[in-house]
Amino acid sequence: MSSAKSTRHHALFPDWLTALLDGIYRLSGWLAGVFLVAIFLIMISLSAGRPLGIDVPAGDDFASWCMAACAFLALAHTFRSGELIRMELLIDKLGGLPRRLVEITCTALGTAASGYFAWYAIEMVLVSFEFNDMSQGVIAVPLWIPQLGMAAGLGILALGFVDELLHLLAGGAPRYEKPKPVTTDEFVERVMESGV
Repeated sequence: MSSAKSTRHHALFPDWLTALLDGIYRLSGWLAGVFLVAIFLIMISLSAGRPLGIDVPAGDDFASWCMAACAFLALAHTFRSGELIRMELLIDKLGGLPRRLVEITCTALGTAASGYFAWYAIEMVLVSFEFNDMSQGVIAVPLWIPQLGMAAGLGILALGFVDELLHLLAGGAPRYEKPKPVTTDEFVERVMESGV
């Protein structure tokens, strides 16, 4: 456990900033979980309400907004936990400096892509707020409210990529990569956790 914790810290950021960033990623993951529970509750209400003649106004709209918020808010936590899908067929064949350069290049590309999408998602929220755009469903909701989940999730993901890129450039090992399983039991446990 101590080795895993020591790889998370690097000389670039003070401990309090590293703890703050890790807290932001964790909070983002928790918020994604809250929206997942909200989807469940809305869908149960819709399913149970129909036979009883109870209508949940704009339930489909709220479920879809919660789904978008859940998906985007989970990205940064998933990235930092080493759970994002990575193409390791090529990179596993590399070692030393070539592998380090590929890791830095891929993380730089991820930083640029996530920053690009975060920028425009935040701009979309600001434009929706400025023009007071409203949803077209049964219940009129200012569109900037459901758009916040996507913009926040992409912003936190971009922050995570910047954090990881700086960590790699400072000489640290990738924190988004889980160590290889040593025993057969570890391998089986990882496969069971992944749901494959």
